[in-house]
Amino acid sequence: MTDDPRPELIGQLQRARAEMLSHLNEVDQNRHIYPLWTIREILAHITGWDDAVIASLNAHIAGREPGTPASRGIDAYNASTVSTREGLDYDHIYREYIQTRDILIDLVNTMPAEKAVQRFIVPWGGEGDLPGLLKIFIEHEIEHAEDVRKIIRDAASA
Repeated sequence: MTDDPRPELIGQLQRARAEMLSHLNEVDQNRHIYPLWTIREILAHITGWDDAVIASLNAHIAGREPGTPASRGIDAYNASTVSTREGLDYDHIYREYIQTRDILIDLVNTMPAEKAVQRFIVPWGGEGDLPGLLKIFIEHEIEHAEDVRKIIRDAASA
């Protein structure tokens, strides 16, 4: 990675998103990927984390102390990201999923270069930096995409 990690991180964010998007037309929207989650809940969940990262980065860029939406724990935040979108239809959640990643990428792209290498408070509390934070969520989305791909493959071979 060069001194400015942003171009590589943006590319990785885009590739992770493309991996998930490549499976959305193949998966049955009502099929459970996890015991309580269909693809709808997975997209809501990923969107919620993008929201948290955006809020954290906005505070960092402005020199403010961010809130820590996941301070009660990852599981509590995961449940919250899904429950707050419970009444929304799939198309709405899909649009949010696309829009929040676009906002995140634009924010990373336009943030001052010096902020991209400084430490700041991450959504669950504690300190981290931009590469470390985004790496977590890049891998997170890829893991979910792999789980969706496995469901599709298993359904095709059944």
